Amino acid sequence: MAAASVTAPWLLRRAFQALAFSRPLYPINKKLSFYGNLCPFLLQNPLSLRTSGLGHIAQVIKGDNDVLLKGVGDKSAIEEVKRILEMARRAATRREVFHTDFLTPPVLKESMLVLEKLTDVKAAAQGGYPQAERCRISIGHPEVLTSDPDVVAAIKITGNFSFQPCSHGDFLGAILGKGIAREKLGDIILQGEKGAHVLIVPELVDFVMSTLDKVANVSVSCTQIPLLALEYEPPRTQSLKTIEASLRVDALASAGFKISRSKLVNLIR
Repeated sequence: MAAASVTAPWLLRRAFQALAFSRPLYPINKKLSFYGNLCPFLLQNPLSLRTSGLGHIAQVIKGDNDVLLKGVGDKSAIEEVKRILEMARRAATRREVFHTDFLTPPVLKESMLVLEKLTDVKAAAQGGYPQAERCRISIGHPEVLTSDPDVVAAIKITGNFSFQPCSHGDFLGAILGKGIAREKLGDIILQGEKGAHVLIVPELVDFVMSTLDKVANVSVSCTQIPLLALEYEPPRTQSLKTIEASLRVDALASAGFKISRSKLVNLIR
């Protein structure tokens, strides 16, 4: 028994040393890892797993989260990004795939910027169509998240809107009035007199189709449609040619947006 108690810590220390040298704490691309970042702590404390439990490991992960959160530009999104980081940690350690609800554009942007800095997770944002503002993020270990999951569904709401056109708020209010939380809904694409297309989490499709019968004072019917059947206006683009003395961003933007360079400086910053 004595020989075993002496040998076990030595083997544990050698194993963590090998792991640390094979996977550096901070790779050249500055990405962080939920696994690799534990190695320096375990090298300094080879018996920590046996004597201190998982409390110290949680502190190490929390420290990495704090570093990542410092880079969040929109401070109002920090709490949501923190929750998504915790989801990413679970996805990496369990090798599972997790999905967020629909996120607002600021939270989506900040979350994707943070998740790109992690090596142990892969993230995919989906909103149902290329120009979607509200999207869901699927987060999983790279070996598990190998394709885009089906996490967005579409409903077509039709009715006679010729005499009473309805706004985005009318459709949103009608759906929320059924007790559905806003984060379960994606974009609402207005179709004029024909109604609207609504992006939603798949698990609520049947509920909406069976309960939504009016938008404002207009009687409606709901049917599920494939995402490829969504009707939306593609972004309008304009091509132009210009000759500039420099490839500076302010120079190119000034030519493209017809705004003086002095006015663009604050926007670029």
